[in-house]
Amino acid sequence: MDNKLKLPTNRNFGYVFCIVFLLIAIWPILKQNDLRIWSLTISIIFFILGSFNSNLLLPLNKLWFKFGIMLGNFIAPIIMGIVFFLVVTPTGLIMKLLRKDLLKLKKNNSATYWIKKDNSNNSLKNQF
Repeated sequence: MDNKLKLPTNRNFGYVFCIVFLLIAIWPILKQNDLRIWSLTISIIFFILGSFNSNLLLPLNKLWFKFGIMLGNFIAPIIMGIVFFLVVTPTGLIMKLLRKDLLKLKKNNSATYWIKKDNSNNSLKNQF
């Protein structure tokens, strides 16, 4: 585990999973079905252990944290690749088709690349 990352407290871990299992328990009620007793029981156990900040939750907390890190390392590059190929690449292709050079990267035959600006209204007073 990376030393820069801090493990969440057992209390927060217990409360989060209490809420998750509570939602699983009451979800069938919305569809006019019976309450899931097994999920309600697990929710109560997580609430009790989380309330006392029990060390019994520490192995589960570490396991869940490592799973989150592993999932983040796997999913983040996939999402960034999707964003790149669905947003950045089409934007670049459209800009090439329209012959736009927003970054002024094309070579020109000028003596300088400096852009002349009109700074007549720039007094540097009240900058913010």
